Amino acid sequence: MTFRARLSEYEFILNTLLNYAEIAETAKFSEASPDVASAILAEAGRLANDTLAPLQRAGDVSPAVLDGTVLRTSPGFAAGFRAIADGGWVGISADPDYGGMGLPMSLTTAVMEMFSSACISLQLAPLLTQGQIEALEDHASDAIKALYLPKLNAGEWIGTMNLTEPHAGSDVGALTSQAVPNDDGTYAITGQKIYITWGDNDFTSNTCHLVLARLPDGPTGTKGISLFIVPKFLPDKAGNAGDANSLSVVSVEHKLGLHGSPTCVMQYDGATGWLVGAEHDGMAAMFTMMNNARLGVGGQGIGVAEAAYQQALAYAQDRKQGKSKGGSIADHADVRRMLMESKADIFAARTIALDCARAIDMAKATGDRHWQDRAGFLTPIAKAFGTEIGMRVSETGVQIHGGMGFVEETGAAQFYRDVRVTAIYEGTNGIQAMDLVARKMLDGGDMAHLLIDEVEVQAERARTTHPKMADAVWNACESLRETTEWMVAQQDLDDRFAGAVPYLMAFARVLGGHYHLAAAMADIGGPRETLARFYITRMLPQHIGYLAHAQAGSEGLFDLLDEML
Repeated sequence: MTFRARLSEYEFILNTLLNYAEIAETAKFSEASPDVASAILAEAGRLANDTLAPLQRAGDVSPAVLDGTVLRTSPGFAAGFRAIADGGWVGISADPDYGGMGLPMSLTTAVMEMFSSACISLQLAPLLTQGQIEALEDHASDAIKALYLPKLNAGEWIGTMNLTEPHAGSDVGALTSQAVPNDDGTYAITGQKIYITWGDNDFTSNTCHLVLARLPDGPTGTKGISLFIVPKFLPDKAGNAGDANSLSVVSVEHKLGLHGSPTCVMQYDGATGWLVGAEHDGMAAMFTMMNNARLGVGGQGIGVAEAAYQQALAYAQDRKQGKSKGGSIADHADVRRMLMESKADIFAARTIALDCARAIDMAKATGDRHWQDRAGFLTPIAKAFGTEIGMRVSETGVQIHGGMGFVEETGAAQFYRDVRVTAIYEGTNGIQAMDLVARKMLDGGDMAHLLIDEVEVQAERARTTHPKMADAVWNACESLRETTEWMVAQQDLDDRFAGAVPYLMAFARVLGGHYHLAAAMADIGGPRETLARFYITRMLPQHIGYLAHAQAGSEGLFDLLDEML
C-alpha cells in the first residue's frame, strides 16, 4: 500500500472552512500567506510520502533495542529523522530568533498529522522535541534558551518529557524524584522515570530531558514540584555535547505497538540539571509542553486513521468476492458503510484539530482572551476525539481486511497496535473529558455556549440550501445546550465525571455535524455534500445516546460492590 498525504483536504479545511487568511493577515504570521502555506504543505507531503512512509513497517518488525548501554534505533530511522530536521520541520512553529520557522500552529498540526500517517513511531521524536521547545521558550532563562533552543530547532539535539514514576501513574503529585541544589546554581537530580518516549537514540548528539522533581523544601502534591532540564551530555564551554551526565536508560519497554519508538525507563543518579521556570512551579511549565503535545497526539490519532483508511480502501477495491455491482467488496453495502464512516469521522476529527490550532494561532497573534479560551476548550476534545477515531478507524480497517487483517504481513493490525496508546498518553481520554467538564467550565459554560451558538447560527444559514441537514444539526445543538447547562449545575463532580466521556463525544459529534454542514454548503452537488449527508443522517444521531449517558450522573455507579465487579 502506498500512502499519499491528503493535501487537498487540508487546504479545503484551512482555506474554505476555517478562514486561514485571517491568520495570515495578522502581523505575527503575515509571511505565511495562503500560497506559502500551500507550498509548505506540498513539501511536507512529499517528505511523508517518499521518505517517511517506507519506514513504517521497518519500525514494527525491527524495533528499537537497548544493546548494553547503547540504544539502537530501527533501520532507516536515522536518515528519516535527519530529513525531518534538515527540512526545518522540528522548529516549524518555533521562534525565529532561535532558528525556528515561526509558522502558524495550523500548519504544524497538518504537517505533523501527515508525518504520523507515514510513520508515527518516528514522528514522536520531533513531536516531543517541539513540546520541549515551546516550554523552554515560555519558561526558561535567556541563557538556557540561547544554549538549547538553536540545537533543538535544528534537530541536532532531541527533547523528552519526564513525568511518570512507577508508583505514581497519572498522579504526578505523588512523585518522589529529588532535586538538591548544588553550589554552582545547578541541581543534583535523583530518581526514576518510566514511559519516557524517545528517552535515547543513536542519531542525535544529545538527548535533553525535562524532568519533574521536588526540591528539599518543596511541599507535597503538585504545588511543590519543580522542572529541570537534564541533558544526557553536559554542554561544554562551546555549547556542544561534552561529558556524560549521571543518567542512564535502564530498559526499553516491550509494547503492544509503536515498536520503532523507544519507550525508556530512565534512572537519574545525582544528574546535573538546571531549573526551568520558578521553584515549586514546575507544573505550569510542564503543562505548556503537555498542551502542545495533547493537540499533537490528537493529530497522531487522525494521522494513523488516515493511513489505516487508505490501506483498507485499497484492499476493499482490489478484493474480489461475492456478487456486487463492481465486483469488489468495496461495493458490498456493509463494507461501504465502514468506509464511509471512517472517511466521515476522519474529516470531523481533522477539522476539530485544525480549528483548535487556528485558535492557538489567533491567541498568539492577537492576545485575545476569547481565542485563548477557545483553544483551551477545544484541546481536550481534539485530543480525545482524534485518538478515539484513530482507534475506531484502525479497528475498522482490520475488519475490512477480514481474516487478512489479523495477519501481520498485511500491516493492517499495526495501525491499531500503534494508535492504541494515543488514548492513554499525554493524559488519558478520561482525564481529557474530566478536564472539559470541570476546569474548562469554570466560566459557567460560557465557551461551550459560544461554540454552540456558532453552530446554530450556521445551521440557520444552511436552512435555505440544506434544510433537513440544518434542522438535524440545530436540534442536536439544543440537546447539547441542555446537557451543558445540566453539567454546569452539578455541584458533585462525580456527577459530571461519570458522564464526562460521553459528553465530550457528544460535543465532538455535534462539531463534526457543524463542519460537515459547512462543507456541504461549499460543495453543493459534490462529494463533500454527499459525505456530509451520510454523517449528519447516520452518525450525528449518536449524540442522543451520549447525552443521555452524560446526564445520568453518578447514580448507581458505585452500587455494585467491589467483590461483585
